[in-house]
Amino acid sequence: MNQFYIDMAQAFVKKQLGYDTSGHDWYHIDRVRKLSLRLARTENQGDLFVIEMAALLHDIPDSKLHQSEDEGWQILREWFSEIKLPEETEKAVTDIISTISFSAFIDELPSIEAKIVQDADRLDAIGAIGIARTFAYGGKKGQAIYDPDIEARKNMTKQDYRSGKSSSIHHFYEKLLKLKGMLHTKTAKKMAAERHEYMEIFLQQFYKEWDVTE
Repeated sequence: MNQFYIDMAQAFVKKQLGYDTSGHDWYHIDRVRKLSLRLARTENQGDLFVIEMAALLHDIPDSKLHQSEDEGWQILREWFSEIKLPEETEKAVTDIISTISFSAFIDELPSIEAKIVQDADRLDAIGAIGIARTFAYGGKKGQAIYDPDIEARKNMTKQDYRSGKSSSIHHFYEKLLKLKGMLHTKTAKKMAAERHEYMEIFLQQFYKEWDVTE
């Protein structure tokens, strides 16, 4: 029965996000799902079914992808109602999705499953893939690649994070370079080291090319 729900979730997510161009497409979802399962199995922790379902569905209610966060949650709730997911599983998955976003600024997560899915999502936000996704999202949002006249923001509220003035390069300092130190599992921390270093090398090269002299 679990595989039935997983197959349904895959089809649902592909329909909802299959054509996304902001870095939150099906391929991102599938990478997070695979990373989540790898972390869970390596750490030998967590309910694999809950983890896989949460990983597959984690971006459905994301406010970045809808007119509002409420709209995204309504879409997910209606789908839950249609497939009749067991109530305890629905609650576990919902608890994960509602707490793992960086913009939620939640320090204490409700479960090991939430920590694993959050680690996987954050791993996909850094490294070479993270760099590509950053510029895809920045372009979709209409942000500059870089604006040296503005400063990286600190102590942001959720509204500031979503709507304040920034650039794709500033996003590295406002979020991406912080993620290595915000992971939970030993496996994710080990995987993050190489990806973090790659971003640092990229930024060094970016500034080298940006500062053209006559």
